[in-house]
This record gives sequence, C-alpha cells and structure tokens, in this order.
Amino acid sequence: MFPDEFDYHRAESVDDALDLLAEYPDAEVLAGGHSLLPTMKNGLAKPDVVVDIGHIESMQGIDRNGDATSIGALTTYAEIDDDEELWADATVLTEAASEIGDTQVRNRGTIGGNLAHSDPASDLPGAAIASDLTLVVEGPDGERRIDADEFFVAMYMTDLAEDELLTRIEVPRGDGATSGAYVKKPSPSSGYALVGVAAQVQVDDGTVTTARIGANGVMDHAVRLEPVEDAIEGERLSDDAVSAAAERAADDLEEAMMMDDLQASSEFRSHLLETYTKRALERAAERADATVTA
Repeated sequence: MFPDEFDYHRAESVDDALDLLAEYPDAEVLAGGHSLLPTMKNGLAKPDVVVDIGHIESMQGIDRNGDATSIGALTTYAEIDDDEELWADATVLTEAASEIGDTQVRNRGTIGGNLAHSDPASDLPGAAIASDLTLVVEGPDGERRIDADEFFVAMYMTDLAEDELLTRIEVPRGDGATSGAYVKKPSPSSGYALVGVAAQVQVDDGTVTTARIGANGVMDHAVRLEPVEDAIEGERLSDDAVSAAAERAADDLEEAMMMDDLQASSEFRSHLLETYTKRALERAAERADATVTA
C-alpha cells in the first residue's frame, strides 16, 4: 500500500525542527520511520506534512558525563546494543534494545522514536521506567525534563506536547552494586512483547536496598510494579524472596483493564506477568552474584 501525498521538510537542527512544527502544527515527525511509515501505508496516519528530524547531529550519539549517560534521541538500537559500557552502566535499557525486532530494525530504529511512540507492546518503555530515565524535551519555551514514571500516559500517548521534541535521554550510571535484566514473552507473529518485564536492583551485602520494576505489554502503557519493589526491598535475592515478590506483580493492576486481544487474554497476561517478573528478578540476581564474585 502507498501513503497519501504529503509535503516533506528536512530539519537541519532542533531549532529548525521546532520552527517547522510551529509552522505546521499538524505535521508528523519522522525519525527512524518504523512507527510512522507503516501507519501511513495502511492509512491510519494521513499527514499533510512530514518533518524529517533524522539528520540532526546534536540528537545522535552517546555521551558520558559524571553520574549520567546521555543518549541522543536519534541513537539507534544497534548503537546502544554495541556499546559495551552501556551494557555495564545501563544493563536493563541495553538488554531491552537488543531484544527489539531484527538486525535491520535495530540498525534504523531510534530510542527516541520508540519512547515517544509509546506502543504498549514495545520493549523500551518498561525498561525506561526500571532504569529511572530522565527524558529531555525541547519546545518553544525551552528545555523540559520528564521522569520516565510520568512520561507514558496511555496507548500511543505521552507527556510530550505536540510542539515539543524528545532530544535526549539521560540514564543514571550504575555501579558495582547495581544489577538488572529485561525479559519478555514475544508475540510469535510480530516479535513485540506480549509481556515484558524490566528489573533493576541495588544490592548491598546480598540484600536489596532499592528496586525498580517496569512492565510493558500488560496495560495500555508501560507501568511500574511498585508492590514487587516493596516486596523485594530489604530481602536477599533468594528463590523464595523472588517468588514471593513476583506473586505481587499484578496487585495494583485491574485485570479488567489489562490488554485483551487475539494474542493473549487479560487472564493469560496476568499469569505471564508474574512468570516474567520472576524471571527478570532471577536474572538480575544471577548477575548480582557474578558481580560480587568478580
């Protein structure tokens, strides 16, 4: 299928892009293209104007500065997956990026486009919550910083205003006490997550001091599983503690509001959520043990 005709504008800078969005308030933004182009081809999106931000250099690359790592919104999944320091400093986010699509998708898709699209079945939103990301956006009034907890609002909806651009993501740099993992049950037809769980824990002398658990594919947007966090904090990462914490994965979630489609019922997703929360914590525990041993 072919999209309807549209006017194309290529932005050379963030300011240029913001000017174009002010001039064409109904324009769609094109980055890697994996979200926008399919919806245009099947007729779900019919923009009169497309603003291409894919060549803005200031929105690309990975920069380490002090206690945080800054990732440009146009950085591809492949660049993230290939960065060994990110695997150490931001394990959860990097592992989630490595699980997206196939090689071709990872070479073109961008972290900013993924997060701004807020697909409930995408891998990165839950990992963003678990990783305690800060999303930096720019608009007519300047720069604004949004915690990942507050960014995802509903299906395909975020706290990003129509006249703003997500320009970079800031990830707190982990230390030897931080461990994490992302695991998912992929859809057999698309590879998207039926359920994905991201777990990040800080461990001191074998005991979890803080935990952040995020999930995608369950509700209409990525969610934080605070009952699991409360259950595992203060505990050692033993099999019993992990199982007990995972049993609370759906405590704050209404089953009637869970995703329910041809891929999986809400009841099955609730079961998957507990199972994959346990697996994420188990993998995080294994990595924590490896760090201590090393």
